[in-house]
Amino acid sequence: MSPVRAESRQLLESPRRQLRSVCKTPYRVLDAPELADDFYLNLVDWSSVGLGSCVYLWTAHNAAVSKLCDLAGSNDTVSSISWVQKGTLLAIGTLSGRMHIYDANTLQLQRLYKNAHTQRIGALAWNSHILSSGSRDRMVHHRDVREPSQRPFKRCAGHRQEVCGLKWARDGGPLASGGNDNKVCIWDLRGSKRASVAGSSTSGSGSVEDAGGSGSGDAPLWKFHEHTAAVKALAWDPHVSGVLATGGGTQDKHIRFWNTFNGTMLSELDTGSQVCNLIWSLTSHELVSTHGFSSTTAQNQFCIWKYPTLNMVASLTGHTHRVLYLAMSPDGESAFFDVIQVRT
Repeated sequence: MSPVRAESRQLLESPRRQLRSVCKTPYRVLDAPELADDFYLNLVDWSSVGLGSCVYLWTAHNAAVSKLCDLAGSNDTVSSISWVQKGTLLAIGTLSGRMHIYDANTLQLQRLYKNAHTQRIGALAWNSHILSSGSRDRMVHHRDVREPSQRPFKRCAGHRQEVCGLKWARDGGPLASGGNDNKVCIWDLRGSKRASVAGSSTSGSGSVEDAGGSGSGDAPLWKFHEHTAAVKALAWDPHVSGVLATGGGTQDKHIRFWNTFNGTMLSELDTGSQVCNLIWSLTSHELVSTHGFSSTTAQNQFCIWKYPTLNMVASLTGHTHRVLYLAMSPDGESAFFDVIQVRT
């Protein structure tokens, strides 16, 4: 009688599943000689990149490159960029804590917030006309760009170190923020209340804090503590409402999935390397992750995962540097691997 169970024997004897064939060569490589090698910044959005004091625009259909702005005159450096979901406005955050909004069609400055934050702005996120910014000063500020006021209409304090990741849910729902304090905060400026507010909640091996927020936006609805390194990578599932994917840095290496309606952790995946970016496909239930420092032989890889099985669909290697920045075309029609790959 075999000591191996029938289920295990069937698994061992079954043919190895082949990974999906994915093109391993970029369709275009852009030179970016001053692209900062800084995990905490967000310097690439689709068709735009921040290089030193300048922001450049790239036109996909003809590969034309144009300079949008140069902040050298104000002795400043770009630290984050983000396109509005619909329209031609591009927000730019800087090391000095300033925030610029440019119209990409006219190449003209539309708004300048001279004192947006007291320290560098590493993360930006749009929700229609609301622009949210996260900074090394540990704050998240929200501004209505239609209003003339320089002051934010809401300030959120939930992190004890630099805010390096911000993502609004696609339906205009909650905002997720990730910080160098290894925490993930969920904010809801709409005044929604959480499903359960009785003390604290623990799901599986996940640790979740009921942050005491009443839905006013002054305190986070949820604060997730399970990561053991900085959380920059955040991505809301476009197929299942309320599901958030988060990725941890070098000392963590995990991607975790959360139900933000009840504050529970759904699953986790040990990737073996620093998680730099996460993006969901709009056309299939798959997630892209990009990586940096690793405890294994594979480094700087670009991976595609099937959800919810978390089986790897494909892995691309060969980058000589950490894949710190990632962007997908806004129409969502491009394949997952049709992203800007920048050569430093």
